[in-house]
Amino acid sequence: MKAPNLAVTLGDPAGIGPEIITKTWSTLKDTGPAFFVIGDLEQLASVPASDGRPLKRVGSVEEAASVFPRALPVIDMPLKSPVIAGQRSPAHAQDIIGWIETAVGLALSGEASGIVTAPISKAPLYEAGFEFPGHTEFLGKLTSRASHDGARGPVMMLTAGDLRAVPATVHVPLSEVPARLTIEDLVLTTLVTAEALRKDFGIARPHIVLAGLNPHAGEGGKLGGEEERIIAPAVRALRDLGVDCTGPAPADTLFHPDARAKYDAVICMYHDQALIPVKMLDFWGGVNVTLGLPIVRTSPDHGVAYDIAGRGLARADSMIAAIRLAAEIAERRAGK
Repeated sequence: MKAPNLAVTLGDPAGIGPEIITKTWSTLKDTGPAFFVIGDLEQLASVPASDGRPLKRVGSVEEAASVFPRALPVIDMPLKSPVIAGQRSPAHAQDIIGWIETAVGLALSGEASGIVTAPISKAPLYEAGFEFPGHTEFLGKLTSRASHDGARGPVMMLTAGDLRAVPATVHVPLSEVPARLTIEDLVLTTLVTAEALRKDFGIARPHIVLAGLNPHAGEGGKLGGEEERIIAPAVRALRDLGVDCTGPAPADTLFHPDARAKYDAVICMYHDQALIPVKMLDFWGGVNVTLGLPIVRTSPDHGVAYDIAGRGLARADSMIAAIRLAAEIAERRAGK
């Protein structure tokens, strides 16, 4: 089996992406998994302590694999404007987008075993005309024409320790969540999750629980009707489709250790319902995984951290975890 060789995109060059990438190479250079960077080599060289982390410009994925134990391989796609650490700029938007597009192309062609994306800031991308809510939706569009067996994403999963949490709605105001929840969307999200648990996580018969939206899962309709009108019918439909799932379950009892031992993933109804327990379990090492794509994609579960960019303070735990998980998923897919 070919060893994973992952494409890592530089992310926002004014954020902590360059720093956590070079720190990750220092941690993984002797053991792997191997990866290479798509981005600006000079920007990587400018981060704190980069003089102790050798960089090597490479012209191919094959060359990158041979270089990795000695230096961080970089497919150099230079920035068109200078960077000031900690200061966002729409001038970098097209370069950031180009790095992502290049990584996806290499993964779709099979040259890269998957991609790991360093954090981006959405605001400067929006200022430059970026039309997608974030990485996940953009990756869905870039891979939409590729062949794919089974339920199609993209669906976001956050992992921390033994917790796998999938938000059914993501970057929407809390006031809009009830209107965004539909039976059809919950069924699709759960089908994608169940398939990914089997294919990417090696769980032969996954059990999934759907959280309630309201306190006490609606208390029989007294504290809200979404459980009876939307979530419970979605659970029944999923069982008819052969998915082992339960719910709606009160969210306040779903995340303690004994509860987590009873399911393989939880479908949460809104962003913070998923993100708060993930970050409480492992604030530094959580990973974002995109399910239901024809390529492997993971990402650190944190942002660009402009406030500490360029100061040598950023921790690489989440990037290291994201690369390791991407490699595990790539190996499972390659072994089938």
